[in-house]
Amino acid sequence: MNSRHNVAVTVGLCFFIAVLEGFDIQAMGVAAPRLAKEFLFDREQMGWIFSISNIGLVIGASMGGWLADQWGRKPIFIAAVALFGSFTLATAMVGSYEALLSVRFCAGLGFGAALPNMMAIAAEISRPEKAASTAAIMFCGMPVGGGMSALVTQVLPAGFDWRVLFLIGGVLPVLMVPALWKLMPETLSRARVTQVSNVGVGKALFGEGRAASTLLLWVTFLPTLLILYLFLNWLPTLVIANGFDSATAPRTSMAFNFGSVAGALVFGHLVDRFHFRWPMTLAYVALIFALVGLGEAKGEMVTVMLSAAVGFFLLGANYALYGVAPVYYPGAIRGTGSGASVAVGRIGSIMGPLLAGFMMSGGTSAAGVVFYMVPVAAVAGAAVFALSFRPAWAHSRQQGAQ
Repeated sequence: MNSRHNVAVTVGLCFFIAVLEGFDIQAMGVAAPRLAKEFLFDREQMGWIFSISNIGLVIGASMGGWLADQWGRKPIFIAAVALFGSFTLATAMVGSYEALLSVRFCAGLGFGAALPNMMAIAAEISRPEKAASTAAIMFCGMPVGGGMSALVTQVLPAGFDWRVLFLIGGVLPVLMVPALWKLMPETLSRARVTQVSNVGVGKALFGEGRAASTLLLWVTFLPTLLILYLFLNWLPTLVIANGFDSATAPRTSMAFNFGSVAGALVFGHLVDRFHFRWPMTLAYVALIFALVGLGEAKGEMVTVMLSAAVGFFLLGANYALYGVAPVYYPGAIRGTGSGASVAVGRIGSIMGPLLAGFMMSGGTSAAGVVFYMVPVAAVAGAAVFALSFRPAWAHSRQQGAQ
């Protein structure tokens, strides 16, 4: 993987897959008002529809990273893309609540299996001093895709069928499978595959002094993804519930997602240049202020701008974290370690949409839901600050050898 051409191709392919994942995830939030109206779903049911794919994602991330350490990144990554593409397409064809839950769960399995592979691939194709930037470039495709999902609603005719979003989001990943098979190289060496067969999951995560780093990664990922998926799924509904018209909701989603792209690139660069302690800690502090401002916002323009700010700081920190997490594990178990972090984080992504649904069903205002995320962001910021004092795996090995 020393060829710059191979690196560029791999980053480009992973970026495009991230775009498609982001498109699908945001499509459910954008389609939610129309879908709920057609099927007469209440807010609690919509909370489960938002969360069920994340339940699948937890399982997919747990298994996908481990399987990739056993069999290689490329075949597992391609299988994951084919899986989420097929079941995204199936989302457009369901006719009942139970069927919708089933296909979203299966799509989530594919999403989950893809993510730790992309984290490991980013670490394996980049120079150590560029790991956070490489991961940020790959993963900023997700908010690009999310923004495109909202943008599509602005160019389609009024009253369009929500199924169009999932037809687009399902066909494109399936069409990408041959390109991935032909163009994407394998980044995991056979020697590492042989090495990992002797390492159990418990030892991979907690052995050789990795327990504290693993737990701090989990405590950072879980609240971060709780906030993220609450906003990805509920932001349009929260904006409408806060008194704005339906035309404002897609604009806030676009601002959130495109602000996220800028945040990912900025914080990826800052982390590579200055280490992650202060850039990421300050990102969470700024996120707290942005959340407070968004909860109190009254004007449309201010709401859109603060939605962009929440995306900038939240996703900036999250995608930089995707570059940071793999360096705490040796190459042979990088998929397992990354997958566990994603899986635990996705518990937060399950809790976020459900929490918003339960709170709003119980009478909590849209502003109240946003304010409740402030202490959640504080927990993540404290955890990432503590993590910054833990040595990366390569550094700790070097210290031990001296």
